[in-house]
Amino acid sequence: MQKAVRALLLSTALLVAGAGAARAETPDVVVSIKPIHSLVAAIMQGVGEPSLIVEGAASPHTYSLKPSNAAALQNADVVFWVGHGLEAFLEKPLESLGGKATVVELDDAPGLEKLPFREGGPFEAHTHDGEGHDHAHEGEEGHAHDHEKEGHDHGKEAHAHGEEAHNHDHGKEAEGHDHAHGEEAAHEGHEHGEFDMHLWLSPQNARAIAAEAAKVLAEKDPANAETYKKNLAGLEAKLDALDKEVAETVAPVKDKPFIVFHDAYQYFEHHYGMHAAGSITVSPETLPGAERLTQIRDKVKTLGATCVFAEPQFEPKLVNVVIEGTPAKSGVLDPEAATLEPSPDLYFTLMKSIATSLRDCLGQAS
Repeated sequence: MQKAVRALLLSTALLVAGAGAARAETPDVVVSIKPIHSLVAAIMQGVGEPSLIVEGAASPHTYSLKPSNAAALQNADVVFWVGHGLEAFLEKPLESLGGKATVVELDDAPGLEKLPFREGGPFEAHTHDGEGHDHAHEGEEGHAHDHEKEGHDHGKEAHAHGEEAHNHDHGKEAEGHDHAHGEEAAHEGHEHGEFDMHLWLSPQNARAIAAEAAKVLAEKDPANAETYKKNLAGLEAKLDALDKEVAETVAPVKDKPFIVFHDAYQYFEHHYGMHAAGSITVSPETLPGAERLTQIRDKVKTLGATCVFAEPQFEPKLVNVVIEGTPAKSGVLDPEAATLEPSPDLYFTLMKSIATSLRDCLGQAS
């Protein structure tokens, strides 16, 4: 009897040890923000769960790294982030903490559509590295954006993230890191600060991000490569269905202009043929002054009945100031999924929520 018990205990111990070894072979994956985390989590289903840095209602524009985040980065095998123009708080930690990790900067993923910042007038001002730029342009695919040619001051802009943030030579890898940059040669000659970094708000870009994540994970974890491939195929099919659903949701209001809290929705607008007429601020961490609020309020009056959208992380009173005394309605858009719980389905909930909020508010404003 005692021999049988010892044999059972030994076999149990071997099973536990084997399971521990299997778990140890699964890459320890860390992802910066919720929308990207959702896509990576979908690719990893059945293999493991990635860790998330920017949790809850926090925003990457204003985030400060926690000790638990630093520990996660220290232990990571793979880190996915959008890039220097969005999560500036990660730049130094990735250099000092993630020495063994493959660091994947997703704004370099093959197949991404990258749009320049909108400049001037209703979208406030931009300069890059202290130089004035006048990038007034028309929106592609037949919907012109209302860009007023004005001088620009990008010094306060969130996406500049300091004087040194975009003077990065991405051809040189940070010491101790294996940087997975897709098609770096295709991006030579531009600085990351020239592009809008809210890349995920287009299902086309979500597909490119997911494909890059699946590729990197398969290379890092060949034993589960088939699972990553299968999950990518399933995710792409779901993204196709999502794209059609969102297009149908916004179709009745796609020609109606609106005002956003900060200019985070260009990829969504561009993909679905919509048109934001301006933003209250260009930088979520820098509140607009009285002159800026007056500017936007005048824009709202000119548009007549429209919608002005707040964001859950930032001060809603500013929206009330802008619409006071006008027929404009107010709504809420959540581009970074501040109100959603992390999951493989979060991305789909996020995109549907944005579409529904636009339809509901703009439908009332007609």
